[in-house]
Amino acid sequence: MRVWRIGTRGSRLALWQAEQVRQWIEAQGHAAEIVIIKTSGDRLRTVPAALTGRKGLFIKELEEALLDGRVDLAVHSMKDVPTEVPDGLGFPALLRREDPRDCLIGRTAPTLQELPPGARVGTSSVRRQAQLRHLRPDLRLEALRGNVDTRLARLDRGDFDAIVVARAGIERLGLGHRITQTLEPESVLPAVGQGVIGVETRTDNAALNRLLASLDDSETRCVLEAERALLSELHGGCQVPVGALARREGYWLWLIAAVASPDGRTLVRLSERGPAHAARAVGQTLARRLLEAGADRLLAMARSPASPGSS
Repeated sequence: MRVWRIGTRGSRLALWQAEQVRQWIEAQGHAAEIVIIKTSGDRLRTVPAALTGRKGLFIKELEEALLDGRVDLAVHSMKDVPTEVPDGLGFPALLRREDPRDCLIGRTAPTLQELPPGARVGTSSVRRQAQLRHLRPDLRLEALRGNVDTRLARLDRGDFDAIVVARAGIERLGLGHRITQTLEPESVLPAVGQGVIGVETRTDNAALNRLLASLDDSETRCVLEAERALLSELHGGCQVPVGALARREGYWLWLIAAVASPDGRTLVRLSERGPAHAARAVGQTLARRLLEAGADRLLAMARSPASPGSS
């Protein structure tokens, strides 16, 4: 029996994600094994991602392993996946989206509103930092990288008063009890693709792609297409201050997005509605409206090495 090789990073969360796919493949009567691959993002843990100037820090080596045949499929958190996918690769399966929202884990206060002025808040994301600065310019937003366990350990030893992370990752690791506040999209919009696990393969691997097709969630694919089309039109990546969230309601697709200046002083937030079957067009239309409303200037600021999110 052929054994399908699943490429993944070695963090506890990445291994959890890959294990879900492995178990599903084996439940279909096939054999599968996990292959751990170290990525650039793992090697550069002490360097803020915004400083590296590189897209796909957490998936580049996984895609190389796919292309050269060392693995047959790779499992990613879709918020880490650039909008440009290498030729010969594709995503035959997007798992049903889990909670896309961010959450706060507070040590000295349980909510964002209750944190005292000057409180230290850790997060790895310039998107989160910009939106949090917009809401609470009095807070000290500081870069925090590393896996979930590392971030929680730094919080617990007193390096921060609170940290902000993706709720889905915390819940997947059985740590939901640590969450002290869920940040609603009305305040902080999540990253494009947050809460979605994607399975990437070579497009010429017909047998595997047929197998994985039944794992694909059509509603998740629809909303993700809108979000990623928006990000692509903005020429953004995972380290720009862009938040977006799409939802489908029958025939209609709703998409809301925001672009903020790195210092949080300026934020452009708009929404768009359109037919769900035209999800890509909905994303592109909203992106153009954001650019016309001044998002182009904010994105240029974010890409400057002197921006607050770059340190």
